[in-house]
Amino acid sequence: MKLYYSPGACSLSPHIALHESGLAHEAIAAPTKTHQLPDGSDYYQVNPLGYVPYLVLDDGTALREGPAIVQYIADQVPDKKLAPPNGTMARYQLQSWLNFVGTELHKGFSPLFNPAMPDEAKALSKERLLGRLKWLEGELAGKTYLMGDDFTVADGYLFVVTNWAKPMGIDLSPYPNLVAYRGRVAARPAVQAAMKHEGLL
Repeated sequence: MKLYYSPGACSLSPHIALHESGLAHEAIAAPTKTHQLPDGSDYYQVNPLGYVPYLVLDDGTALREGPAIVQYIADQVPDKKLAPPNGTMARYQLQSWLNFVGTELHKGFSPLFNPAMPDEAKALSKERLLGRLKWLEGELAGKTYLMGDDFTVADGYLFVVTNWAKPMGIDLSPYPNLVAYRGRVAARPAVQAAMKHEGLL
């Protein structure tokens, strides 16, 4: 499998999932600023949308969108418990978490990264984001990971998105459960390996 990623972007989530899975893969840098691959070719020739993550399977089949990619990876190694079995209520809860992280947090950070976004709009986005983080803080009380004791692909995604708090000037110290949770995720060997590969450590 080939995973196209941009260092530190949301594609770090499936990169972590691949390391957790133990599946053979090649991670290829596709920087979102230049869209130039290591061999000098144009990433748009691989993925016409130009964004990451993008997973290409051995048979040439491609998957885009992080939440779909990480569930595919998890389903290849069910014994790793990276996602609950399909058709169970726990699987729908996992999908609920992936959607929450994607639509409420990931998209909440997006305006803050945009230099063209007016300050008033950024302030509104930040206020909404802080409300979501406050709710998340409560949800993490007494839990090791989002789904309980087992690390799942939703944890990798949440970890990656909350990494963006520091560069965007969002203080996470008012959320001690979240801070402790992030520490547990960061300490996982697979997370360390993916971050090291992307030059983030």
